[in-house]
Amino acid sequence: MNKARLQEQYGNEIRSALQQQLNLKNVMETPKLNKIVINVGVKDADSKKLQVIEGVIAQIAGQKPVRTLARKSIAGFKLREDMPIGVMVTLRGKRMYEFLDRLINTALPKVRDFHGVTPNFDGQGNYNLGVKDWIIFPEVEYGVSDKPYGMNITIQTTAINDDAGRELLRKFGMPFREKK
Repeated sequence: MNKARLQEQYGNEIRSALQQQLNLKNVMETPKLNKIVINVGVKDADSKKLQVIEGVIAQIAGQKPVRTLARKSIAGFKLREDMPIGVMVTLRGKRMYEFLDRLINTALPKVRDFHGVTPNFDGQGNYNLGVKDWIIFPEVEYGVSDKPYGMNITIQTTAINDDAGRELLRKFGMPFREKK
């Protein structure tokens, strides 16, 4: 089985460089990617819209997404329990590295007035990225939907703190904005 480009790069270069940079004694302590979750929430989710969104996310991720359902009813949002409210997909292994490669090298540079992504992590080495328009991915055709949808991309790492997670993603080429 062939490995993805970033997966080979991690094994050959990034892992040892990170181990030296973070002063880790054991190679198994070196942070690595665990999974990437892509999530799209929809306000007025009817069956046809969800099918279109599922198709687009399947093209972007390379695997079939799962519909997410409301856990409880909220009258203020006109939401009922078990009502479909979006789709999500969890990527691991080769597909995860291929998606990250496309995100960093193809999709993010297509964002208008792009100055880098925010370097804010969640305190445990994991990173969340909000994408306002899915049209930045080359797999998506322009007129596929009546309106563009945004998505949340969560990158979960095995890093023990934010600095280690940030360095891992920086070595993969994630274009972080400089803190002011």
